[in-house]
Amino acid sequence: MRRRVCLLGATGTIGRATTRALIRRGYEVVCFTRAPTDSAKAQSRQADAGDLEGAIIKVVDVGDPVALARDGFTGEPFDAVVSCMASRTGTPRDAWAIDHRAHLTVLEAAQRAGVQHFVLLSAICVQKPRLAFQQAKLAFEAALIGSDLRYSIVRPTAFFKSLSGQIERVRQGRPFLIFGDGTLTACKPISDGDLADFLAGCLEDESRWNRILPIGGPGDAITPRQQGEALFALLGSPPKFRSAPVALLDIAIAGLGALGTIVPSLADKAELARIGRYYATESMLVIDPRTGLYDAAGTPSTGTQTLFDFYRSVVGGAAVPDRGDHAVF
Repeated sequence: MRRRVCLLGATGTIGRATTRALIRRGYEVVCFTRAPTDSAKAQSRQADAGDLEGAIIKVVDVGDPVALARDGFTGEPFDAVVSCMASRTGTPRDAWAIDHRAHLTVLEAAQRAGVQHFVLLSAICVQKPRLAFQQAKLAFEAALIGSDLRYSIVRPTAFFKSLSGQIERVRQGRPFLIFGDGTLTACKPISDGDLADFLAGCLEDESRWNRILPIGGPGDAITPRQQGEALFALLGSPPKFRSAPVALLDIAIAGLGALGTIVPSLADKAELARIGRYYATESMLVIDPRTGLYDAAGTPSTGTQTLFDFYRSVVGGAAVPDRGDHAVF
């Protein structure tokens, strides 16, 4: 009999790639999807349904234990849970509701259903937790490690999607935006397909069991300046950069934070500004515990597609991924 996998977050770009990777490996994939929050997202989800071909799709409120048992697990056997689910915005309420509480609900239901293995897509930035969504992810990581399930916690570096926001800007002849001189940070970006293959492989590779697994894509770590230089080169244009001081983000955070005590919606905007500042000043690489510094050489690499391969495909006519609510990332 084929092994059955419950997949969370299947409608995201990583989730869709993971669905395909699991099906290629012969798994029976049952996707627990959240109901779309508006009609536009419902239409987008319907358009992307082809990416989930071959999987069983169930619309489930994963934050509700009763709905999860009634509409999700339904007393059926499952061998594993693979979660690509994440909060849509990263704001505190959303992060603790999805990255922590909803995952806890699924974990408890999975234990009752006899699931043996839980593969969690986390994030490498939880090494230095300064934001609500990082703290929520770490809290669930701790709960998963403390459970009786076999686990694989995967902490990837930057996604191609998150580094695609300036492609159209550069195409239009506008400068590539950087903070400082564009070398404050570095990352080893990983493609959806390469990350999906790694996640699926966690179910079979015993060396990935009961471990926290930081992972990046192939090649050397790259800086924002190198990203911009590559885009201009692919478009045959001389590089143009516009530098912004990090202090501008600090001013925005302070202002929105103060106003957020009066207008709650501005408190969320302040958190988004904090997220933006974090990614503008922190590298997405493994931190060497001996030095406390980011270590490019110590960041494991996997896969075959580089960010520059991705840029080349987009310049050649491939679609730019929709970053949606995660545009700030």
